[in-house]
Amino acid sequence: MKKNLLSLLAVIFLIGCAATDKKAIETIFYPMPPEQPKIQFLVSISSEEDIGKKPGAFKEFLLGKAPSMKRIARPHDISAEEGKIYISDRTYKKILIIDLVKNEFDYIRAEKEGALDEPSGIWVTEEGYKYVADMDRKQIVVFDNNNKFLRAYGESGQFGKPTDVAVYKSKIYVCDFDKNQIIVVDKDSGKTIGEIGGIGTKEGYLHKPTNVVVDKEGNIYVNDSFNFRMQKFSPEGKYVKRFGYQGDTLGGFARPKGLDIDKEGHLYVADTAFENVQIFDDETTDLLLFFGGYGPAPGSMYLPNAVYVDYKNAGYFKKYADKDFSIRYLIYIGNMLGDNKLNVYGFGDWVGAPLPVMEKKKTEEKDGKKTVK
Repeated sequence: MKKNLLSLLAVIFLIGCAATDKKAIETIFYPMPPEQPKIQFLVSISSEEDIGKKPGAFKEFLLGKAPSMKRIARPHDISAEEGKIYISDRTYKKILIIDLVKNEFDYIRAEKEGALDEPSGIWVTEEGYKYVADMDRKQIVVFDNNNKFLRAYGESGQFGKPTDVAVYKSKIYVCDFDKNQIIVVDKDSGKTIGEIGGIGTKEGYLHKPTNVVVDKEGNIYVNDSFNFRMQKFSPEGKYVKRFGYQGDTLGGFARPKGLDIDKEGHLYVADTAFENVQIFDDETTDLLLFFGGYGPAPGSMYLPNAVYVDYKNAGYFKKYADKDFSIRYLIYIGNMLGDNKLNVYGFGDWVGAPLPVMEKKKTEEKDGKKTVK
């Protein structure tokens, strides 16, 4: 009896060790300790099951545990408001809604005047209004805070191929892939009040721009995709600086896609060829950090297309965070292929015991190289 009890305790101990090891393997940081972690991969969301939605007991009894039919297919762009994540899906041609409060998927019921043909970029304002760039309609379609159609921007010939949209105060910035411009529209009248760019390779010119984002000061950041760079423009539309170059080394781009900027001046850019996200310092344009990489492992990416920084919903994902890591905000990455459609990462600070300082880091600090903070 005593021998059997000891054997049982030994098995329990080994299971406990295995569980601990499994947790350690699944905790992915960028950079990994003993470097000071700044980003933790938290979870991937592809269906309702991934956010805690459970089938009814009777349905599960009848049909067994079938995978949810409510899934993300090809996330093109991402935005969010408190309690909800919005995804422009190229396969369904709809704006999907991940309801973090109800733990369920839904979508904007765009019908009649608000029907969507080929939605791409989406921007959600502080008031909860959704601006959707529709490439086939050649318009920006707007829904109110109750997801009801409000209006559409884009008179005949005003836009060529609108791939993305950003809103700042009374201005709407439309990223036009065909016209190689950012078209500035007055929110009230719907009239074009300015253009940024025009085809070319010189500073301030654009070649097939795909994405646009505006920071809290009204500065405009554009993915100048065929020139393999990001460009920053002032609120008045004047060229300020560039980020990156064509190349296969860190800091360069091969197929740059989605971008976003956080409140501290970190510019995030996804690259579908490198299958990672690079973070640049807005002040110096230096590369600070990169994360992701190809593969099926947790935190990896498969044709990442969308990037979105979310300060509103960190509380819903803190349960996935390491006990020694404090999340400041979230980073969403949309993967066009693979099983993991929406990767959720937390940007934050290590609050546990001090980590050993690596010799390399000491040298970098001595040389005065800036690191992400």
